[in-house]
Amino acid sequence: MKITVNDCLNLKAFKDSSVLSCKKKLNRRVKTISVLDEPDADKGVERNGIKDQMVITHFWLVKDDVDKQISIVRGLAHKEISALVIYLNENGVRSVDPKIIDAAEAEGLIIITINNAANITYAMLIEQVSDKILYGYNFSDNIVNNTIYHLLNFEKHKSFPNALKEAAIYNGYQIVLMTEEFNPILTVETRQMVTVEDAVQVVRKENSFHTNKFTKVPINGIVSYWGYLDIGDQKYILVIVDNDDRYSAVEMEKLADAIGIAIGMWKYTPKRDSKAEFIKSAIRGDLSFCHTLLDEAALKGMKFTSVFMTRYLDSDEVLASLAEYSKEYEFEMLTSVEGEKVFGMIFDSGDREKAVHIKNACLDMYDKLKSGRKNARLFHVTGIETVEAAVDGFRLINKTRKYIEAVFPYKRVFSKYEMSMVCDCVYLNSDAPALKKLYLDLLEPFEREISPSKGKLLLDTLGTFILDAGMNSNKTAKFMEIHNNTVQYRLKKANEILGAEMTANRIIPGLTMALAIKRLEEM
Repeated sequence: MKITVNDCLNLKAFKDSSVLSCKKKLNRRVKTISVLDEPDADKGVERNGIKDQMVITHFWLVKDDVDKQISIVRGLAHKEISALVIYLNENGVRSVDPKIIDAAEAEGLIIITINNAANITYAMLIEQVSDKILYGYNFSDNIVNNTIYHLLNFEKHKSFPNALKEAAIYNGYQIVLMTEEFNPILTVETRQMVTVEDAVQVVRKENSFHTNKFTKVPINGIVSYWGYLDIGDQKYILVIVDNDDRYSAVEMEKLADAIGIAIGMWKYTPKRDSKAEFIKSAIRGDLSFCHTLLDEAALKGMKFTSVFMTRYLDSDEVLASLAEYSKEYEFEMLTSVEGEKVFGMIFDSGDREKAVHIKNACLDMYDKLKSGRKNARLFHVTGIETVEAAVDGFRLINKTRKYIEAVFPYKRVFSKYEMSMVCDCVYLNSDAPALKKLYLDLLEPFEREISPSKGKLLLDTLGTFILDAGMNSNKTAKFMEIHNNTVQYRLKKANEILGAEMTANRIIPGLTMALAIKRLEEM
């Protein structure tokens, strides 16, 4: 790509420079750079007078000879060089004589001066201009080109993470590569400004980035960019932190693309996400593999307070609520999003008193998540401790989640107590026909003693009263959209048919099981 004198003037080496002549010709091309400080001025012009070459000099050997300086200017102008850069020095040429500027204007030569106080050496200027010429437009300030330069230096670096670290340090940014579960697997920190955990909590809470582009996300005054990156057949989250807010969103997106290409060229494979593997193993009930992963996932000795699964809830809302509660109540969590479902494990390394505190926080959080959402469904096993209990909790959730809504159609949050009962009902319904018949026989008088239609009406009211309304007639009336007096009448008739007080301590357990099994049958 064409590099001009004007492009070079944007380099740091020219920060304190001055253009003395031909300011309208700064689009002149620069192909090479050289130094003219030879004892023979004519030979100096001959050797350095190359078309499109930038020439730098102190005029040391002709510092007191203005005529000789003019001769050199005219000679270089005839050779069509790009520009002449003159270093001013207290012991050499302190300023450029007006006669030289007039000669340069007349010959069409650009003269640029650099003050000695700027402390810019020949080497610094040559390096920056050469980099500009070699690597293309705006190389010195271009984060993408600079990153590529470091990432593809296979001879210097032994691994992709090492190459990425040097690129990040040189360009003033930070990198975090995470799984979709927000578990970091590669972190390159060049400044400690905000923790990864805090950043994740902000993003989860605000649902701040999208799947199809890199998004700018300010976090406590720090500028970060978030997006997805495919490595092999896996999707990862790539976070780039712009330490000094120097770069644009377009540059960040191109940088992410460059990193993705470099990953492929290095054949870099992220290390196994042991925490994600752990929760997935727990969800599928693989206790032995969970034990294998405990050390690797840094979970050994942790107390697992709760496991849960949500359905019909926005996953970002669930994760944001978890982040909020985990920060307030100081617990840790593992999550796994599978389609419309979010699975989670809440754990801590604290004492028993703290465990009770976290348990109550979990119960409050689950109740808050269902608030105002009629379609929400949340299954949880809370008040546990060991990894064995956590795995058993997921087994209970998986075994009952298909059936529990048939037994409790008005509930949205299901605890281990409801699920344990439904688990027993599922067993009786499929594997213990004789015992199942004993329970259903408790309800047989409703079909035998009165008409089937009236019997069903009474059973529906009885089921709503016991299973859904917590034996509250007002709630029963609300659920069934009938008057409370009608509920009272039907419950009185049900008592007569049962021949027993339905709310008695010795009656209610068997009646509850019978009504639940009947609902499963109807499902």
